[in-house]
Amino acid sequence: MPLIDYSFLSKILPKAKIKKSFKKLKSDYLFRIKMAMALFFFGKGFCFATWASRIPDLKNTLHLSEADLGTILFFLPIGQLIAMPFSSKVVSRFGSRTITIYGTLLYALFLTFLGLSSTSWHLALGLFLFGVFGNFCNIASNTQGVVTQQLFEKPVMGFFHGSWSLAGFFGALVSLLMLYLGLSPLIHFIIAFLFVVIIVAWNSKYLVQTKIAKVKEKVKKTGFQFPDKILIWLGVISFCCMASEGIMFDWSGVYFKEIVKAPATLVALGYTCFMITMASGRFLSDILVQKYGPQKIIIASGITITFGLYIAVLFPYLIPCTIAFMMVGFGVSNVVPIVFNRAGNLTTVATETALTIISSISFLGFLIGPPIIGYIAEISNLRYSFATIGIFGIFISIVTFRRKLFVKNHDI
Repeated sequence: MPLIDYSFLSKILPKAKIKKSFKKLKSDYLFRIKMAMALFFFGKGFCFATWASRIPDLKNTLHLSEADLGTILFFLPIGQLIAMPFSSKVVSRFGSRTITIYGTLLYALFLTFLGLSSTSWHLALGLFLFGVFGNFCNIASNTQGVVTQQLFEKPVMGFFHGSWSLAGFFGALVSLLMLYLGLSPLIHFIIAFLFVVIIVAWNSKYLVQTKIAKVKEKVKKTGFQFPDKILIWLGVISFCCMASEGIMFDWSGVYFKEIVKAPATLVALGYTCFMITMASGRFLSDILVQKYGPQKIIIASGITITFGLYIAVLFPYLIPCTIAFMMVGFGVSNVVPIVFNRAGNLTTVATETALTIISSISFLGFLIGPPIIGYIAEISNLRYSFATIGIFGIFISIVTFRRKLFVKNHDI
């Protein structure tokens, strides 16, 4: 695990005597550090939510079919995949703090480029670059989150992921406002970029600095480790969950517009309700796990995802679909924080390695799921494609039950 370089405290407490311990620091300083990290997660989530909320507009403006949109959406995960071999090395070389700051700014900057798209290949190129810097931002911020966790006795990773989800809800509300005002995606994206710049400027000095040299030494000593079986199965679960989450981000608006036939002002309703329950579920994650245990929560989450998607397929009307999307939101909410916590506590794999693998697999599912939807929808229709993804939820429950992945001290 990366070691903290406490010299960053001099920027926060210039008059205080710096000690290599946070135990004697006042709780308000710890809270400010926690909120700074949460706001970076918020900014990252807000960027993606802003893009996802305007997909229907860009689809219509560029006259794209479902298959065309599916193909173009593939450029985002391609960018992610190409960046993966480099992102972990860059984070190790320059530190998660630095890459979190610059990665977030570049991620928001390339969001504005999507609004400039006048042809399909412009949008594809923009998504590719959006994916590249999204990967840098994701790896760096999650690594920074693990470092920040070292300062606290109680878990805080769930709070960070909850902030990402809350940003999705906030982004949906902003999208509704932008649609009401009749503002173009470009103006919308520029406003989002300026908002992220404010977040970065206000919170950068509170991010935790790590001792980069020692991190590099550990990487050299550790070398490549093939993931053990439990990490592979955790990756499968996170892939299925994030694929289900990804289609809600990218296709919920299209589903409400083309299948539910919702009024123009309510096209983003399903996505908004999905984000409400997902954000709420993640903030409740620690409480639910403490009461019922992670094994039961993951099994219930998988079942909830499947039921939600099939309700939307069988009853494609405004109220049932809104309820169904809320079920999917609550279903996916608990999976990622629990999986990340389990992976981070494995004794057979270094924490940074485990989180990087799980994070990469998770977002791969998040980004590959939506393009697959487009292809299935082109062959059949959007309802059948949602039904196909619905199988993922029950698969999560079966794998968790059979492999007993979240039973304490259990190894496969």
